[in-house]
Amino acid sequence: MSALFDHYPPGEAFDEMVGPEGVRASATSVVQGLERLGLDELRSRADYLRTTYIDQGVTFDIGGEERPFPLDIVPRILPADEFAHVEAGSKQRVRAMDAFLDDVYTEGRCFTEGVIPRHVVASSPHFHRAMWGVTTPNGVRVHIAGIDLVRGHDGVFRVLEDNVRSPSGVSYVMTNRRAVNAALPEIAAQHRIRPVEDYPSELLKALRAAAPSGVADPTVVVLTPGVYNSAYFEHAMLARMMGVELVEGRDLVAHAGHVSLRTTRGLRPVHVIYRRIDDEFLDPAVFRADSLIGCAGLLNAARAGTVTIANAVGNGVADDKLVYTYLPDLIRFYLGEEPILASVDTWRLEEPEAREEVLDRLDELVVKPVDGSGGKGIVIGPRATPEELERLKRQILRDARGWIAQPVVQLSTVPTMIDGELRPRHVDLRPFIVNSGNDNIFVLPGGLTRVALPEGELIVNSSQGGGSKDTWVPAGRRPVIAPVAAAPPPRPSSVPLSEQMLSRVIRHQHEQQQQQERAGEGAPC
Repeated sequence: MSALFDHYPPGEAFDEMVGPEGVRASATSVVQGLERLGLDELRSRADYLRTTYIDQGVTFDIGGEERPFPLDIVPRILPADEFAHVEAGSKQRVRAMDAFLDDVYTEGRCFTEGVIPRHVVASSPHFHRAMWGVTTPNGVRVHIAGIDLVRGHDGVFRVLEDNVRSPSGVSYVMTNRRAVNAALPEIAAQHRIRPVEDYPSELLKALRAAAPSGVADPTVVVLTPGVYNSAYFEHAMLARMMGVELVEGRDLVAHAGHVSLRTTRGLRPVHVIYRRIDDEFLDPAVFRADSLIGCAGLLNAARAGTVTIANAVGNGVADDKLVYTYLPDLIRFYLGEEPILASVDTWRLEEPEAREEVLDRLDELVVKPVDGSGGKGIVIGPRATPEELERLKRQILRDARGWIAQPVVQLSTVPTMIDGELRPRHVDLRPFIVNSGNDNIFVLPGGLTRVALPEGELIVNSSQGGGSKDTWVPAGRRPVIAPVAAAPPPRPSSVPLSEQMLSRVIRHQHEQQQQQERAGEGAPC
């Protein structure tokens, strides 16, 4: 065991840097570099890192107060083979969600084929009938995605949830890399780490590829709610790095099925809007009439095909945590492949059997609202009071469709500087995926590692006071993960009680076969 970890307390969770036999092979060279610095110097550099973030204004809004975004000095090491697995699974998942969203708002094959019940989508608060029949110029609805991954005791990455509305946090990936390189220059220089600086150019390429047909040099803008938004730092940074305008709703005008930008020289046509505004506030003529941060007429222009909104309006259907439980089957249905990334076992509380089991085990499980974000509304059963569990039970009985349940996942840990000492803290990982269409999908090497700073805390969200780490993916030869063809008939994965859906699919196939046999009677051979 390295001397730096002499007093590192072993935890129950899977630790990504220190295993039962000592420092893991993938982290040995980094730990050796930290060892040469010594704990006192590491503490000094950690203080420098905090000061740097304050000076740069890297902040996040917590409860209406702007605070520096905590960045830990110890990087997280993600071996190349592990990232290759994450990369392949992320691409597969985005392709499936793109196909699903296009199907939901056009043909609805997934309903008629019995892959997912129609009411699951129709009852989602993020399903917008106003988007029915609206297609995108290059067939892409998920231009940018963030997929939240966790690791349990077995060290296997599993998908916890999807973010395909307007995922945030990529700016911290880039600022984290610059800051850690400056704080640990001698260690960073000794390792070939895959860069993250390509993200803005990849994003701009995807946005330009999404422009309406016939537009050779599209005008791209980033639409922000304004300076009081918690992620405004990111909006401004991405616009600056892409070299495009950062605009608010009042800067745009929709007229005659087109969208233009107000400038000192008059109106300038806009072709692609990278929006960082929720659907409900985007177009007051269609959604919330009291919205002051959107622009009336945007959806009419999208329907007319003169402007592309990225990500597409209505994508929140795929974010719904109840829809999440069907993603393995949707991957098989649309892609004919087995899921590369596993899912966390999930109970659908709208199903009577699942609801009965979960209500008997509320004190053992994690219960989440299906449309929640930022860790809000989550109840961790083992830590909840009897009063909280009773209140949760009443909420579930009142609106079972609005909740899912999962087992408590002891998130993996990574050494983190806490009060001048290295201590294990739970982490997750959010890879960012940029989709340019035609299977041209870019996965940012590493992604955003979020850290739950309080001891034993499992909620890592920045909005709940979490911090972050720089995620290092060593450069080198990357293995290719080939998707495995799905074996018919599709079988459920990771979702208890999904045998019901399998029975519907098999019954549907049997009925089709009988119809074909009856249609063939009396026909010539």
